[in-house]
This record gives sequence, C-alpha cells and structure tokens, in this order.
Amino acid sequence: MLKKRDLHDSKRLFDLMIHPDVFPYVRHKAASSDEFYFLTKQTLEAEESGELISRTILDEWAQPIGTINLFDIEDNKGFLATWIGQPYFGKGYNQMAKELFFEELFFQLDIEAVFMKIRCRNMRSMKAAIKIPYVMRANELFPDVLSRINREQKAVYDVFVITKKQYLFHYYGGTEQNEEEMLEA
Repeated sequence: MLKKRDLHDSKRLFDLMIHPDVFPYVRHKAASSDEFYFLTKQTLEAEESGELISRTILDEWAQPIGTINLFDIEDNKGFLATWIGQPYFGKGYNQMAKELFFEELFFQLDIEAVFMKIRCRNMRSMKAAIKIPYVMRANELFPDVLSRINREQKAVYDVFVITKKQYLFHYYGGTEQNEEEMLEA
C-alpha cells in the first residue's frame, strides 16, 4: 500500500532508514530525526512544484516501512529511488510498492519512462530490478543517461528502464491483439 508522503511518519521512517543495511543506499540521508523531518518537508515542497513524486510504503497494518520516489523528472522521465526498512526485507513489499507506483505514474501522471540507477555492487537492488518482468537493462539503450550517472566515476552504476509502452504491454498481457488497446491507454 502507498500513500502520499506525510510529515507525521518522519520519526518512524528515520528509525528504519538509519539501519546499516539500508542507510548506504538511501538517496537523501539524514544524520538526525530533525534533519529527516526537514528533508521530508523539502520533499513535499518539491512534489508540489512538480520536481519529484514521493510516496510512503505501508505494511498491511498501514504502518510506514519505506519510501518510493521518482526524482529528477524531465520530459516525463525520472529516476526511481526506493528503500524499505531492514525488518521488511524479503517480504514482497518492494515489488508490491513498485507495482502500485508504476500504475500511478503511467496511468494517472503521464510519466513515459522510469530509470533505475543501481550500483553495480548492490546485489539486493540488482536482483529486485531483474525480477520486474517489464524492466530492461538500458546501458546501451540510453548511453547519455549512463554517461550522466557515471560522470564522477566510471562504471559505478548500471541503468535500467521501464517504459510506459513496456509496462502497458505487460499489463495487457503482451498479446498482439491487445496492442491497439495498449497504445490507446
């Protein structure tokens, strides 16, 4: 389950974010609960201005367990960043959150492509990305994006992409007779 980001969840999310298995992979790190609250406030303001899309991931009891975001939105394309608290690893929340988020992005918010930049050494994220049936490795498809994300150091990240077309093709069952229906969506 997802919901729009909320300042009230900051303390719980901060406590989950600082775990050593999570913290290195979080895009916007905070050293204190107050700093995380301030970053969340900035995130809410950035979403209002159209710079990003951010949601809180909830467990089945509606408790916050992580975040999912689309950053650096440009030309209806952006970069996905997700983190889940360590107690919730391996329980299917990441995949469920991505499904719900992609539905919102592609069906309601007119996003055309979602990029995922994944550290070559981050096996947990790499395995999660590969599990998504409509994801494509995009190092060769988008060399400009690969070059941009590896600007500082060579070959630190791989880039993956989920296009609206690929997502809709999967969503509608991937048959040729559904291709017209898919393109109209």
